[in-house]
Amino acid sequence: MQIHILASGSTGNAIYLSMGATRILVDAGISARRIEQGLAGIGVKASDLDAVLITHEHSDHIKGLEVLTRKHELPIYTRERTWDAIPGGREKLAGRNWQAIDQDFSIGTVDIKAFGISHDAADPVGFCFYYKQHKWAIVTDLGTVTPGVEKALSGADLAVVESNHDPDMLKNGPYPQFLKQRIMSKQGHLSNFDTAALLCRIAHLKRMQIFLAHLSQHNNRPQLAEQTIAGILAQQGCRAGEDIVLHRTHPDAAAGVSF
Repeated sequence: MQIHILASGSTGNAIYLSMGATRILVDAGISARRIEQGLAGIGVKASDLDAVLITHEHSDHIKGLEVLTRKHELPIYTRERTWDAIPGGREKLAGRNWQAIDQDFSIGTVDIKAFGISHDAADPVGFCFYYKQHKWAIVTDLGTVTPGVEKALSGADLAVVESNHDPDMLKNGPYPQFLKQRIMSKQGHLSNFDTAALLCRIAHLKRMQIFLAHLSQHNNRPQLAEQTIAGILAQQGCRAGEDIVLHRTHPDAAAGVSF
């Protein structure tokens, strides 16, 4: 099993995971060429993917979708309202093998559960992946943590979780006020403090692997996110590196682990 965050941030998101013989790409928010190159760097061909899952229709999650799926004839899994909200989706992706998802479905040897999240998109989701005794979760782009999100992350041995911004950097940064308000809203993005509080609340296995994702390039820093979250975890008696292992992600470099 392996997971590689090919890119994560406001400029584009793409996550590759394999569990058993099943190979899945979650989001295609960078160019098809970058996705192909990122996969080649870990010895995977884009044509070997079993599916592309889309969390929501914002451009930093679908930028390379049309070219990638057309070139390699890959099936797309997403919510119907998301499909309808993709600009020109019905026309550009016509004839593509599109699968509408509800809550529970399977791809190859992996069982998947989609769960709703709070974000300003048509019908955004996170995903839980189940393979043998393993549970992995991916949840980014959410303004508030709901009970459903907590349930999805509880008991996971690996999760990709948003840690978008530092509140002080956002408030004092260059963004216009309307954008700051959007980010801080309940349909915006989680701060480092929000993410730390979430990790403190959920039930987790020993050495749970956490990838801190979708960091703002203007309103956060990877080291700051990691230090903030590790410090808050320590206050609650949870040791970063032992009880929870934190991993940084980047907008232009891959990060991943294999098991």
